[in-house]
Amino acid sequence: MKTFDLSAETVIDRPASTVWSLLADYTNDTAWRTGVVAMTADPPGIATPGTRTAEELRLAGRTWHNDGEVRTVDPGVRMTWRTTSGADAEGARSVRPLAPDLCLVRLELRVTPHGMQRAFGPLLAYMLRRNLSRDLATLRDLIESDGG
Repeated sequence: MKTFDLSAETVIDRPASTVWSLLADYTNDTAWRTGVVAMTADPPGIATPGTRTAEELRLAGRTWHNDGEVRTVDPGVRMTWRTTSGADAEGARSVRPLAPDLCLVRLELRVTPHGMQRAFGPLLAYMLRRNLSRDLATLRDLIESDGG
């Protein structure tokens, strides 16, 4: 079965701690992630290992409902997650300081299409890769326009 490994990164002109605060709180996802209609996290706030998420995502004309779980967290640096229902996916979000007020943000996604999704796997991967780049641009604009 074909698995797609996707990633994108960008530099944000804000301290890593500021970016981490927004990136690691799933309730902010609707403000910067393409197609995310709703996202809840239990418990709410900055993700910790075991945080459960429920996502409603519009992609390719469909609504997807994905439940997930945060697997690992290196506070302020990196967290990994996986879906527990819906799409077969896992990934990571990370922030690396480059200077006191500058950081590198990276999003990683691994998706394994099943059933009918396999026929459209390359198109799905293209759309997801494009969305990762758009998401980072939106995140950067959101954080940098906020005044930090």
